[in-house]
Amino acid sequence: MALHRQILLFAISGLLGFVVDAGIVQFLVRELGINPYGARVVSFLAAATTTWGFNRRYTFAGHGGGSRRRELLRYLVAMAFGFALNYGAYAACVLFWPLVREWPAIGVAAGSVAGAAVNFLSSKYWIFRAPAHRG
Repeated sequence: MALHRQILLFAISGLLGFVVDAGIVQFLVRELGINPYGARVVSFLAAATTTWGFNRRYTFAGHGGGSRRRELLRYLVAMAFGFALNYGAYAACVLFWPLVREWPAIGVAAGSVAGAAVNFLSSKYWIFRAPAHRG
C-alpha cells in the first residue's frame, strides 16, 4: 500500500480516535465531575483501542502478525510514547488555560497533534510491519 494512502487512513483513524477520546473525556469531566487528568487516561485507553481496531483492519491490513492480544498490547505500549507527548500537551493546556478545564476536548485536540507523528511511525514500523520473508 502506498505511503500516502496509509497516512490518509491513519489520519482518519486519528480523527475517529479523537472523537472517542474527546467525547469520553468531555462526558466524564462535565457530566460526572471526574478530575480532567484521570478522565483523560480512561478516554485515551478507549480511543487507543478504537484506533488499533481501525488501523488493524484498514490502514495496515495484512501487515500484522501473531495474536491479536499481543498485537494490542504492543500497540498500547507504542501509543504510550505518543500519549506521553499527547498527555503533556493536554495537561499543560488544562493547567494554564481555564477554558480547557471546563472544555477538556480542546486539550485533547492539542495533545492529539503532538503525538500523531510518533504514533504513525511506531505503528508502521513496529506494530503492523510486514513479517520478514525468509528465503
